[in-house]
Amino acid sequence: MEEMPQKTVPAALPVDALPIQFTIDEFEQLYPTARYDLNFSTPLDLLVAAQLAAQCTDKRVNSVTRQLFQKYRVAEDYVAVPVEELEEDVKLTGFYRKKARQIQAACQYLLLVHQGEVPQTIEELVKVPGVARKTANVILGSAFGIVDGFIIDTHVGRLAKRFGWTQQDDPVKVERELMRLVPREHWLSLAHRMIYHGRAVCVARKPHCEQCTLAQLCPASSLPPTP
Repeated sequence: MEEMPQKTVPAALPVDALPIQFTIDEFEQLYPTARYDLNFSTPLDLLVAAQLAAQCTDKRVNSVTRQLFQKYRVAEDYVAVPVEELEEDVKLTGFYRKKARQIQAACQYLLLVHQGEVPQTIEELVKVPGVARKTANVILGSAFGIVDGFIIDTHVGRLAKRFGWTQQDDPVKVERELMRLVPREHWLSLAHRMIYHGRAVCVARKPHCEQCTLAQLCPASSLPPTP
């Protein structure tokens, strides 16, 4: 696997791209408390919640995990029950059969390889069943305060392309480019703020450019340029 860049000095942007520092400053004003919206108390909670969030809203996941995390506190708890029982407990998140089996597989792996603990490196996290780079970056940043990459979900990927920061569609390639462009100290906070902006303003089908404070400099804006 190609090593991700670890630069802290940003690379050059295309001339028509949305300026990075301007975007960071603007988003800091707009979304000062932005964070990952899934509720959790432990790294294992977050790993499970992130798996349940596939094709499900964060609000629904949080409503399910409120009781789930009281019943299942450690990896052993998830593998000790019949899979049918776990399926019933996560049913409201959708695709519950697949998710229950994936959670049990992840917990079995953690018990076998990491004594039931969630590892603290991206190299080890992506070996856990059901954990890809996005989830690994979420767990490292939100549960451990370790920032080794840039969270790329559908919102971040869409905004990065509209802002002129990348022409890539592959999440790994988008992450690689954003890690080169954005100063490392902003990787986690900017990702969370891009997610908030993508949900509220820069939506997929008809972005609300008239509501966006970045619109006059954004290369994808539908607004006429300022004279």
